Amino acid sequence: MKVLVTGVGGQLGYDVMLELNKRNHEGIGSDILESVPLDMSYTKLDITDEKAVLDTINNIKPDAVIHCAAWTAVDNAEDRENKPKVMAINVDGTKNIAKACKETDCKMIYISTDYVFDGQGTEPWKADCKDYAPLNVYGESKLQGELNVSEILDKYFIVRIAWVFGINGNNFIKTMLNVGKKFDTLKVVNDQIGTPTYTYDLARLLVDMVESEKYGYYHATNEGGYISWYDFAVEIFKQAGYTTNVLPVTTEEYGISKAKRPFNSRLDKSKLAEKGFTPLPTWQDALKRYLKEIDY
Repeated sequence: MKVLVTGVGGQLGYDVMLELNKRNHEGIGSDILESVPLDMSYTKLDITDEKAVLDTINNIKPDAVIHCAAWTAVDNAEDRENKPKVMAINVDGTKNIAKACKETDCKMIYISTDYVFDGQGTEPWKADCKDYAPLNVYGESKLQGELNVSEILDKYFIVRIAWVFGINGNNFIKTMLNVGKKFDTLKVVNDQIGTPTYTYDLARLLVDMVESEKYGYYHATNEGGYISWYDFAVEIFKQAGYTTNVLPVTTEEYGISKAKRPFNSRLDKSKLAEKGFTPLPTWQDALKRYLKEIDY
């Protein structure tokens, strides 16, 4: 199978390429970067350029596109001067990919987020829930991307994830390990609840999906139960052997960020098993493997 992967300069795209290669699929990476930190078949691509996207996909003729490229800087997306860029990448860029997939009759996986919901309540969000109410520009842009994909294509997977960490890039774990070295005590919010997602594990699932025709909406994070960022930080320090003291605080006590964050990021992943996909391992196990991978 020939698969085009966008955003291979990021955490997820990087691991998806590794997984494709592991299974002897022909993975072709793309990004707006001049080069990426991986020995791969690579083409530079600006997804906001409709003609470039169509020409690239027409030339490659992939069986599927796994669309990982996105603007993911949530707070920076709130800046007035950045909003047009965010929409160009996450909305128009996604539409360009979907239109090209339609024209070439190939599958598409679109990576989305729990931020399409308002984050209220305590019930986990089901994969087919349509109660959209994004709290911020990033969530709004990812929702519009979802709608573009579902309106244009029949052969699509929309996969919502949360709290992502991987080898290739910055994330909460790396931040905690860095600040944990410098400070004896840290404050971490305990009223935002969700589950982490290890890109290594997610990449395996995405390739499972692209090998199938079980199209639709899915939620995919690691198993192991719902936790707060505070709980996650405590476990990070425990597994890393740090003695850093972590104090739980509310989002309000911690301080205001530019973008509103959802309190309820619980994603119901039961549809994965229902459709015959293997759920991801527990986040505790994922953290253990990740720390070993980054030599902690």
